[in-house]
Amino acid sequence: MYRILLTLLGVIAMTLSASAGFVSPSQMGTGALLLKTNEPGKYVEAPRVATDFDITITGPIARTRLTQHFRNPTNGWIEGTYVFPLPENAAVDTLKMVIGERIIMGDIKERREAKQIYEEAKAKGQKVALLDQERPNIFTNQVANIGPNETIVIQIEYQEAIRQSGGLFALRVPTVVAPRYVPDPRIVVSENAQFYTVKDSVLDRDRIMPPVLDPRKSAPVNPLTLTVHLNPGFALGDVQSSFHDVTAEALANGAKRIALSNPEFADRDFELTWKPLPGAEPQIGLFAESINGSDYALAYVTPQVQPATEKRQPRDVVFVIDNSGSMGGPSMSQAKASLIYALDRLDPMDRFNVVRFDDTMDILFPDTVEASRDNVQTAKSFVGRLEASGGTEMIPPLRAALRDARPDDRTTLRQVVFITDGAIANEQEMFDVLSMMRGRSRVFMVGIGSAPNSFLMTRAAELGRGAYAMIGEGGQVEDRMRELFAKLENPAVTNLKAEFDQAQAEVTPSPLPDVYQGEPVMVLMKMPDRKGMLKLRAEVAGRDWTLALPLDKAEKGEGIAKLWARRKIDDAEVAQTMGTITPEEADKRILALALEHHLVSRVSSLVAVDKTPARQPGEKLTRAEIPLNLPAGWDYDKVFGTEQSAPPVLERDAKLDVTLIAMTKNPVSAQKDAIKTVDLPPTATPSELLMLLGALFTLLALIFALFARRARLA
Repeated sequence: MYRILLTLLGVIAMTLSASAGFVSPSQMGTGALLLKTNEPGKYVEAPRVATDFDITITGPIARTRLTQHFRNPTNGWIEGTYVFPLPENAAVDTLKMVIGERIIMGDIKERREAKQIYEEAKAKGQKVALLDQERPNIFTNQVANIGPNETIVIQIEYQEAIRQSGGLFALRVPTVVAPRYVPDPRIVVSENAQFYTVKDSVLDRDRIMPPVLDPRKSAPVNPLTLTVHLNPGFALGDVQSSFHDVTAEALANGAKRIALSNPEFADRDFELTWKPLPGAEPQIGLFAESINGSDYALAYVTPQVQPATEKRQPRDVVFVIDNSGSMGGPSMSQAKASLIYALDRLDPMDRFNVVRFDDTMDILFPDTVEASRDNVQTAKSFVGRLEASGGTEMIPPLRAALRDARPDDRTTLRQVVFITDGAIANEQEMFDVLSMMRGRSRVFMVGIGSAPNSFLMTRAAELGRGAYAMIGEGGQVEDRMRELFAKLENPAVTNLKAEFDQAQAEVTPSPLPDVYQGEPVMVLMKMPDRKGMLKLRAEVAGRDWTLALPLDKAEKGEGIAKLWARRKIDDAEVAQTMGTITPEEADKRILALALEHHLVSRVSSLVAVDKTPARQPGEKLTRAEIPLNLPAGWDYDKVFGTEQSAPPVLERDAKLDVTLIAMTKNPVSAQKDAIKTVDLPPTATPSELLMLLGALFTLLALIFALFARRARLA
């Protein structure tokens, strides 16, 4: 009898373990990525993702198809959550879920409605994918009901405008979301101290902080392939990949096919730059398309801004350098080299100061000081001693840099040069401070490292009426800083206006921003009829500049309507930050644009549902966040702390859900305790376990009754 009971218990235990996809380290080969559960010695093998980028560049527009392969290596059912980056100006308009030979297209919905559709489909056992925007450059892809040992393919398509500056064209493809510093909520006390409120500047912290692997203890994940079909519309000169080895193949009409030489892992940005052959430089571009009875046009013009011939105006410059933990390794060296270069470019007539910050802050001088040899040398010594450590409290140094002791001084140009990787989660708080305090200052951002926060760089430069530069390795410091200082030291094209003599057009960006030496004026337009002239007017070094373009002469383009709508969404976000419209009005404008043009935004999502149920009722569904690589060159301990100094894991009871739910940010290898987990709190009754126990006791009762009956008959 006891043998029968032990056998039954063993069968039930094996059934539970198998349904959850449990394994033990001894069952797995080396390199397996295991997720720890609360069952002693039992783990769940992590879902895997592989990524492919296929990019077609035609003139000033890039169209990208991003393919993500989600593989469930377990013998249970999986829901995978993957946080990934896209370019900050990407117009994301397509979601496809590929299951075998079938393709399920995603629909654009208001975000809450899309989430409800996803949850209902997940509960019914249907395969379903949901694409959300968390930041303009951070997205979340959730895929539910991936079957045992099954692979689901998700395809996302987007387009973007190519960046141009100083005759150099560039495409930057982010591949990994860098860990973000999330400030703690703050307690705000009322003036009369009668009550207080808790202000949290990062309400979505759980959605943008996926688990990150320690590269010393875990093999890299997310293999990456990438191909670029480059047809810029002019004779190509030099083409370079900044951070990856590539192969280049010549195609017809002077185009090129560029691909990674070998599969890489997603741990750094991909950057491709190209130049036209001498004499083939495009100075003016005008493209148009017609969609749903409206004409859309894109114009770009590079004004010939002559360097200042007269003695330039003195500058009042505040340099801000980030020496937080995320800047450890090569990033700190690049940041220090950038600042040393900037200090060497100062003239004795300039004034300057230096602010450094992590989760503390130092201001070198009480106020800006003359750029004398002694003061510059003092600053260089100060910069040379900096080491990376601590958190990234960016708001206090920004306030310090924008605080202007001479706000009415018109004899100097006041500039702020902010050097950082931008690894923060409270970007909007920074934008709010910048819009309130910028005054006469112009803010120039220098993005550092292998995976800088490009959204922070571009939006801060826009709000600060400045420009930005990206530095991904030490060899780029001098060239990128020289280009940036050409903008700081020469007159900008200001007071830009777009006028139409016949057409009635909606123009974006609105208002048109200032542009600097080598930068194009880029204007996106929507109009009922494309007729008449577009006249661009501006001031350059106090002189009027005018250019007229015949709209009916535009070349045929594709995707311009999407770019126009995406930029109009940015306009609404900027207007809300500047306080010219309310948050409610911003949401209304963004949602209308997103639904009309089928775009993902912070208030709209794409959801794709397979109508055929796959997971049967009663089969367990495991939810797991897919871990990310640490960006190349980052120091894990400086970001997360050592194991001894790390905060204790928040213990939550997951015994009622035997599958892994989430992970902490201190992962280790499968051979050494696998990835540590954060378990969910008990929020429901243990219904499945109780049902299993009930069935067991019922079976035991029947066995005992059978034996009792036999005893009576005997």
